[in-house]
Amino acid sequence: MSETSPSLKDALRSDMVASMKAKDRLRTATLRMLIAAVQTEEVSGKEARVLTDDEIVKVLAKESKKRGESAEIYTENGRGELAAQERAEAQIIDEYLPTPLTDAELVDVVDTALAQVAEELGERPGVRQMGQVIKAASALAKGKADGARISKAVKSRL
Repeated sequence: MSETSPSLKDALRSDMVASMKAKDRLRTATLRMLIAAVQTEEVSGKEARVLTDDEIVKVLAKESKKRGESAEIYTENGRGELAAQERAEAQIIDEYLPTPLTDAELVDVVDTALAQVAEELGERPGVRQMGQVIKAASALAKGKADGARISKAVKSRL
């Protein structure tokens, strides 16, 4: 996917049409499900709205995480074929997500967030300000690391 595309939602739609023409059932079904998840998110809440690409990335990340969790459960219960299906869907979803941060990059993001919070507070943040640091780090990571990884990295740096 190129950076010049009009929107992530448009890319999902055009890729779905291409996969339908190529008779790629798994990709078509997965993209159709993603578009439905985005549309559901758009109409949730008090009034309908159009999601930004950042908000769409959050929806896709949530869907990818669901697939990973389902695959683990299927594997534990000896349902390999279903686990493989979930993993295949997750791989397709991950193509639309930003490249995850490496551990070293995540440490840099957390250190930057620590510095920002320290500047706001006028002192080095402690465990009490962990929420502020996590919030700042999440904003800097922009969907390239999930909350659990960010939280763990912040704990290790405080």
